[in-house]
Amino acid sequence: MKNKKSGNRRDFIKYATGAAVSGTMLLGGMATAQKSSQKYPIFDEVEVLVVGGGPAGIGAAMGATRAGAKTLLIENHSFFGGVGAWCVGMPINQMRPMGKPRSKIHELVITKLLALGKQAVRINQHQLLCNVDYLKVAIADALDETGCKYLVATRAVDSIVEDNRVTGVVIATKNGLMTSKANMVIDCTGDADIAYFAGAETMKETGNLSPMTLCLSVTNVDKEKLSRVNIRDMVPKAKQKYPLLPPEWGLVQIDHSHSYVINHAGTRGFAELTLDATDPKTRTFAECMSRRQVLQMIDAMREFGGEALKEVELTGTGTQVGVRETRRVKGLYILTEQDAKNGARFDDVIAWRSGYLDIGFVRFEQMKIHDVPYRAIVPEKMDGLLTAGRCISATHEAASAGKSMGNCIALGHAAGIAAAMANKNRCQPREVNVAKLQDALRAEDVDLEIGLREQSGSMPT
Repeated sequence: MKNKKSGNRRDFIKYATGAAVSGTMLLGGMATAQKSSQKYPIFDEVEVLVVGGGPAGIGAAMGATRAGAKTLLIENHSFFGGVGAWCVGMPINQMRPMGKPRSKIHELVITKLLALGKQAVRINQHQLLCNVDYLKVAIADALDETGCKYLVATRAVDSIVEDNRVTGVVIATKNGLMTSKANMVIDCTGDADIAYFAGAETMKETGNLSPMTLCLSVTNVDKEKLSRVNIRDMVPKAKQKYPLLPPEWGLVQIDHSHSYVINHAGTRGFAELTLDATDPKTRTFAECMSRRQVLQMIDAMREFGGEALKEVELTGTGTQVGVRETRRVKGLYILTEQDAKNGARFDDVIAWRSGYLDIGFVRFEQMKIHDVPYRAIVPEKMDGLLTAGRCISATHEAASAGKSMGNCIALGHAAGIAAAMANKNRCQPREVNVAKLQDALRAEDVDLEIGLREQSGSMPT
């Protein structure tokens, strides 16, 4: 695969648009290391700034706060939880692997959910099946208990860089553009926005990006007859009339409800297009096409789904499409497909991941539980910055797996503690004492050892 590198952000955007059909790996980042925003008023100054309030951001914000840092979490949506909250009830995986607590932060979220009553959550072997409106409140309650400051409906639109160090972000508010300054910044945006704006090198394979999905919820399903429905066999029969149908999908019952949530590989069937969620044109296409797709799915199920689905009704769709993969930040180490397949272990482990490798058109392979090294969340050439969630340093193949929300909370947890340590010791993230970071994680009930995996083989996904 041919690699190309651009010299600046404007050229990169132009190149990315031209390469959208070619399937080329893109390496992006601005050449400048100085981006001051003195013309905007300062909204706040903190020790650790976390951008993005999805699972990784939740873990990072609570991790940094619990480690003693003055922390601010900013989120573009009006609620926290990311894909777990806007995808209308899809399972939140790897929260209690093998039925055992994963960390104090994972357990704090679960405790807050359970406190909201029986309609809030059901816990499987490792999954949470949540009513998302309870989940949104539970996360806010967990943040409040840690004492973390936060803002919603606030978008980070640029990074502030001084001497090759990220020192804050520019935020868009109803009062205009303002700045939030910080000693340490953690990029939990999923799309590596803060790293990219700052000029850190990012990676993106435009021809192989994982598909986007607009989750939906339905009701009026005959539960007793549903087990006899084979969606995969139904799709070819319905495809001629309903051409936007994805290849297959399943129905998962939302806890304490008569409704079901459907999560599917919605844009995967459009192989002739590179549906890159960081490109405004293709993102607009994906969002609008996905809403049309949902209506065709409902009509197809009513017409071709037999007795179980003949009265199915649409009750809602996600706030936006769920994005599985865009940019990843090039770090001091790049996780690979072989790391995932072989169950790689690292001396600087700060979390583990479990999930499926996306190895082709509707083809998945379960990976072994593998370590994530601290080096994979530290950008290679940018100071003052850490990453967590799906934009950590990994190849496309490795990035396609391990995005389970419990995994992302764990990565955020480690990044938050590391940022607090770097702030306290007045050093850069790359200079953090990893042994002390690991001790701090163990004190938070994080299992970094391999015994559990060797006993259990491969954790369920």
